[in-house]
Amino acid sequence: MPTYTALTTLMGEDAANALAEAIEKMEPEPTGVGVFEIEDDSGLWEVGAYFLEAPSEAVLELLAMAFNAKPFALSELPEIDWVAKVRRELSPVVAGRFFVYGSHDADKVPDDKIALQIEATVAFGTGHHGTTLGCLRAFDRLYGEGFRPSKVADIGCGTAVLALAAAAVLPDALIIASDIDEVAVAVAEANVAINNMQGLIETMEAAGFAHPRLAEAAPYDLVFANILKGPLVELAPDMAKHLAQNGLIILSGLLVVQADSITAAYVANGFSPEAREDLGEWSCLVMRRN
Repeated sequence: MPTYTALTTLMGEDAANALAEAIEKMEPEPTGVGVFEIEDDSGLWEVGAYFLEAPSEAVLELLAMAFNAKPFALSELPEIDWVAKVRRELSPVVAGRFFVYGSHDADKVPDDKIALQIEATVAFGTGHHGTTLGCLRAFDRLYGEGFRPSKVADIGCGTAVLALAAAAVLPDALIIASDIDEVAVAVAEANVAINNMQGLIETMEAAGFAHPRLAEAAPYDLVFANILKGPLVELAPDMAKHLAQNGLIILSGLLVVQADSITAAYVANGFSPEAREDLGEWSCLVMRRN
């Protein structure tokens, strides 16, 4: 059965949400509608919808005009087993001492690396994306320099690959992995089990630090936050509140063009820049709480 997608962009979150609500009332009904901020400081938002039957181009045209959006780009997606395709195309990732792989590459694990098995799933974080790779590389460098945090939080953990990397080299540390998405938390728990790290990582559903256990375990010596610019900026005050003095944060999910503004937000909340690595269009920041 084919899947049809309809995508457009427009200015402002409220307008984007209103357009999404209007699309949900279309016939045939969409199987899903998403609203996403385009992280380039343009103020543009993307609205996308998925249909199992071809949507009316005339109705989409009217909706675009009504909400002052760009004309919808309508596409028909081929029938593809996306997980199988991703597994074929994702090769193992080496980030310093860490080797991130899927089960289909189990025979490629080298003896001199710390192996982390992460499956291609609906949760973000296989190690291939510049943001996840940047965080792994930053942590590897810090560990190589002798950094041994005793309390670690992975905020917006996705697959929990960063928490798993920490647990692999810090078996005595308290490590918590949280995500706002309950599906991501389930994926994180599955990956903890796959890597035989039960009891080494606590997982929970939470927005930022908004969970009693996250507050109870503070202050942290290290916090990973591989999310997006908006949430990163919003988290800055809470990050300072939950981090120990001289503690470190590893931030990513941000574009190179956003790095300076995010750095400024954290400097304003008592952090000092320690390191930065740009991988393609993505940036990873390491900052220390003063």
